[in-house]
Amino acid sequence: MTADYKSIIEAEADAIRGIPVSAAYDDAVRLIVERVHQRGGKLVVTGMGKAGQIGMNIATTFCSTGTPAVFLHPAEAQHGDLGILQPNDLMLVISNSGKTREVLEVLQLAHRLNTDLPVIVITGDGTSPLAEAADVLLLTGGAPEVCPLGLTPTVSTTVMTVIGDLLVVSVMKRIGFTAELYALRHHGGYLGQKAGRKACEKQ
Repeated sequence: MTADYKSIIEAEADAIRGIPVSAAYDDAVRLIVERVHQRGGKLVVTGMGKAGQIGMNIATTFCSTGTPAVFLHPAEAQHGDLGILQPNDLMLVISNSGKTREVLEVLQLAHRLNTDLPVIVITGDGTSPLAEAADVLLLTGGAPEVCPLGLTPTVSTTVMTVIGDLLVVSVMKRIGFTAELYALRHHGGYLGQKAGRKACEKQ
């Protein structure tokens, strides 16, 4: 039985190692820095189902590291929440299949509201409708799910999380985000205390 657990871990690890890394990451980071930190916009993240939950995590991690971001639920967007979009914003859209109806619809509606809205896409299918709509395309590598049915988002959500981390950490480095700035955003809890100690050590 232990071997089964290890094989699942290996499958997930192999999928992470297989993430295609290209100049598209430089383009994505440059877009985020330009639109958010230079032009005063924000990053609007969207996705449906499990991909949406990963999107929420990416958005909150960006917020806590100095890059204003919000999560926009595709269904709620069609009932007024699309109004969160403002000039200079950009979107990060996540869908493993690249064919999720609600995601494609919200992207179409967003472009009606803001025709020059740049879109970064994370997907497992580079030929999907969502991939074709991307200004910057970040592919997951399309490794199979470890679910015995081959259906439940498992490997795909792991890889999406890692891609989100790649973007967050790269933007942090580009904007020079420090422990002092981190502490200002984390007043309570262990991380806030740890950041505060690091800030004091540098003084």
